[in-house]
Amino acid sequence: MPPPVRVHAPRVGLDARVTAVGVADDGGAAVPSDPRVAGWYRFGPAPGAVAGSAVLMGHVDSATGDLGEFAALYDMRPGDRVRVHREGEADPVEYRVTARETVPADGLPDRVFAREGDPVLTLVTCAPPYDGQAGYRNNLVVTAVPAGSR
Repeated sequence: MPPPVRVHAPRVGLDARVTAVGVADDGGAAVPSDPRVAGWYRFGPAPGAVAGSAVLMGHVDSATGDLGEFAALYDMRPGDRVRVHREGEADPVEYRVTARETVPADGLPDRVFAREGDPVLTLVTCAPPYDGQAGYRNNLVVTAVPAGSR
């Protein structure tokens, strides 16, 4: 399965380059330091896989307060379209947003990183409240299904 290289959601203005990421030193998923870039969790399914959750993560903002590309997730609604462009000659994969929820940062549901089950695209960013010591206390999770599915 070709890796993702760009994620685009035209209605909300999301347009980010995607790079592969793994696990951070603290055991959580790594996120690119550049808030303009999304990270694809390379130890899980890739967008377009026939099963499991393809996870893309990005920062909502930077240390300077500039908004990151994934701040656009705050405006996503069910029905919005997300297109993931893949490396090489692979066709882009189209998804349709079905849900948006806020969860504790230390309690992402297991389904976010599922390797089996129905194929989904899961987009993750930080969500308030912000704590100067610990950072953001929540995550915003947007779930999307292949555009042709019900």
